[in-house]
Amino acid sequence: MKLLVFGQRAKEKDLGHVATLLKTASEKELDLAIYGPYDEELAEIGFTTSIDERIYSYEEVVKSKPDVVVTLGGDGTILKAITLIREQDIPILGINLGRLGFLASVEKKNISEVVDEVSAGKYDVEERSLLKLDCNLPIFGETCFALNDFTITKRDNSSMITIKTYIDDVLMNTYWADGIIVATPTGSTGYSLSCDGPIVFPESSNFVITPIAPHNLNVRPVVISDSNTIRFEIDGRAENFLTTLDSRFETITKDHKISISKAGFKIKLIHQKGTTFMETIRSKLLWGLDMRN
Repeated sequence: MKLLVFGQRAKEKDLGHVATLLKTASEKELDLAIYGPYDEELAEIGFTTSIDERIYSYEEVVKSKPDVVVTLGGDGTILKAITLIREQDIPILGINLGRLGFLASVEKKNISEVVDEVSAGKYDVEERSLLKLDCNLPIFGETCFALNDFTITKRDNSSMITIKTYIDDVLMNTYWADGIIVATPTGSTGYSLSCDGPIVFPESSNFVITPIAPHNLNVRPVVISDSNTIRFEIDGRAENFLTTLDSRFETITKDHKISISKAGFKIKLIHQKGTTFMETIRSKLLWGLDMRN
């Protein structure tokens, strides 16, 4: 079995956890590759991994054929790793070195245990759907997809924008707002949730459309089937607007005609046996706990 170790930022406080991962993988005689920029950051703070195979691009992932990608960080690290592996159907094991961690579900204290389990094939795999972006003008290059969400927002302190929103070419609503979010079930616990969007279970085949600070108070988030295509026409006093796919962003104008639909591939997330989405949200959102005392 080959593991691809992936991280975004190397921090001295995390070096012990990185060492634990590498030591356990070595004891289990697992092959290792590492994301090149992360290995270089580790070297800059004095930590040498001695991993020979460095991977920098999607093409090198295809050639290397890792069996599992192990991410060290938080949910943002998983989102970044997805742009590297794309549709290669490689499961991701997210080790949470950050804070909340809805996707990076393995706590750092369990690193040795979970590497043992993965090497023995004792784990669960959960599939997550993605959305894809199509546009009449080129944006986002070869990574026109998102696991969490797509947004259109105003830039800086400009006035609110107008977003005509069509479902399968039928006008649903014209939003006067600071922006709009289209979230997958996975992204429903992210930006959309902070804008009063609903929590949608991962196996639900839905999109959530959530306005950001709408001018009309009767406008609320809506949930639609992900078999639909959502199309937008944007206008406003400013010449430029901002659009995002997960943590990536591009500047657009009203000449950009954008549509959102379900992507043609899914991402696989590894969980320890017995871990469920309900357990995760109860834990992360402190449901059922009396915080009054």
